[in-house]
Amino acid sequence: MKSMSIGFEEALRLTLAAIEPLPAEDVGLLECVGRVAASDLYALVDSPSSDVSRKDGYAVLYAEVRDATAASPVRLTLAGSAAAGAAKTIALTAGTTIKVLTGARVPSGADAVVAEEFSRAEGSDIFIEAPPVEPDRNILPRGRDVCSGQLLLESGRRISPTAAGFFAAAGLNRVPVFSNPVVGIIGTGDEIVEPGEPLAEDRLYASNIITLAGWCRRSGLRSQMAVVKDDPDSILDVFTRMSSETDALITSGGAWKGDRDLVADVLERMGWKKIFHQIRMGPGKAVGLGILDGKPVFVLPGGPPSNLMAFLEIAWPGLMRLGGHREPGLPRMKARLASGIADGKVGWADLFFGTTEETEDLPLFHPMEKRSRLASIAKATAVASVPEDRDHLPEGSTISIQLLS
Repeated sequence: MKSMSIGFEEALRLTLAAIEPLPAEDVGLLECVGRVAASDLYALVDSPSSDVSRKDGYAVLYAEVRDATAASPVRLTLAGSAAAGAAKTIALTAGTTIKVLTGARVPSGADAVVAEEFSRAEGSDIFIEAPPVEPDRNILPRGRDVCSGQLLLESGRRISPTAAGFFAAAGLNRVPVFSNPVVGIIGTGDEIVEPGEPLAEDRLYASNIITLAGWCRRSGLRSQMAVVKDDPDSILDVFTRMSSETDALITSGGAWKGDRDLVADVLERMGWKKIFHQIRMGPGKAVGLGILDGKPVFVLPGGPPSNLMAFLEIAWPGLMRLGGHREPGLPRMKARLASGIADGKVGWADLFFGTTEETEDLPLFHPMEKRSRLASIAKATAVASVPEDRDHLPEGSTISIQLLS
């Protein structure tokens, strides 16, 4: 437990160390899309399950047709035909050919397939006018797409629609995935009003909780939202109810040490295990993390820039860790600073929202002023930071940015 502020990197490390993924569950192939694999996944079968034709054409012995030309075609006798999924195939013998459709099993004895456009049929006679470049050019070998026992996806990786189709081809029907966290998001403050309710003078709508719930929904996390006044007993009631119904709590507002900043006091009454509360990062320094009844609780400041930055840099990686992600956090890429950042402070992680601009080289990152509010932040596409050991970054610096979209 730490009573003083800690560095950003240490806070992130403590966050990921304090949270374990939720239990796994088996789901069907459609239900697994967008979820996170809870174990390494391996193929159960070969795909294709036999050598199959890549073309509509004729199965042949390559040695018999390799010298065929349009002027001097090779004549073969049609011995039958085969389509994809046929239960039985006809064996190929010298001097004959078998018509095959795309996906059909290559007949035993054949070692090549001639595409239909390089042949001519006259009754039961098939004239081959050009051979394939090599014997296996038009044959898809057994197991070429996936081999039995092949690693399909590592644990902790998110499952895409294409991956789900790959699993089907590999013989999987159900997939172990980590349970998706249910996140309770609670806005505190006498001044905030739930969206849709009448707005009295000196009040504002609880936009933060909508933003945070939107981030959760985008990644398939379910959320519950609530707004509560600055009253300790009311806050306690909401925290107690939400904690029993969710896997993690996020509070918005009341995170600092003013007369109406009651969140930490209520959590202390409830017996949470505080891990940290205050980080040397800006905006978002009032962020805190603790464990309540085995569940993580993220305490976020209420100002929109601080709220969102604290969520993205601390709470979001923690939620991804809870959902089993192998590499929690926002995706990163290299960029170049379009203008210098000079108001950093050594020992602090100074973070900036910004936008990116594509160039022939690295993308340009245009930092926004820290005083930017909702209208500007809504346009942000990335986040950059001045490292803790620096107080500025000059224009043109190559930096790592975190992508928001």
